Amino acid sequence: MVSPMFRLGNEDMGPPWLRPLLKTSFFTHCEVHGDSNKSECNMYCLDCIGNALCSYCLPDHKDHHVVQIRRSSYHNVIRVSEVSKFIDISYIQTYIINSAKIVFLNERPQPRPGKGVTNTCEICCRSLLDSFRFCSIGCKLGGMKTDPDLTFALRPKPGREWMHGSESDESSTPRKVRKTSAFGRSIEVPAAGAAGNEGGSISPGTPPILSYRTSRRKGIPHRSPF
Repeated sequence: MVSPMFRLGNEDMGPPWLRPLLKTSFFTHCEVHGDSNKSECNMYCLDCIGNALCSYCLPDHKDHHVVQIRRSSYHNVIRVSEVSKFIDISYIQTYIINSAKIVFLNERPQPRPGKGVTNTCEICCRSLLDSFRFCSIGCKLGGMKTDPDLTFALRPKPGREWMHGSESDESSTPRKVRKTSAFGRSIEVPAAGAAGNEGGSISPGTPPILSYRTSRRKGIPHRSPF
């Protein structure tokens, strides 16, 4: 049986847990552990797609994908480091709160944009920086109804092999060389910045032994004047 966490939503409109997450009420007292301290529900299981969870509910969701919801100005937010593992949040403006980058879950309508505002959310008209189109995950979901190019599907990141080629030993890696002269012979040594093993330590090559003792060539003798 495939977990809902990994099943695609309808027409790539996000995973099955996305809409329920946006509609869930958080920061209420847990119905099961309401008599316990710290029973505030601020977590959500992406596998079970149920109600919000408190810290005492977590043992029942061992090995599940659980995210934590936080609050900012009475609005629900989630850290980028958590949600970006599961969905693509491109075009959504991010904010820094308590030294952590976050995104808002749902729209935050703004009646009148401030003076000089040149860019607003396409759904709720909240002021945005010029490089963004939406102020929240919910607004991006709404924008997908009219823009088929938008998606929450994660794009595969180019791997190390794709960027740098497959790992190989040093013998198959072309190396830049420079020539230097010592004792009248031409010697090849690795040039500065030559390719080596990225992960290992690179020891500098032993420089050629150069002799600085040279014989003085005698000039033509000059006779002193009388």
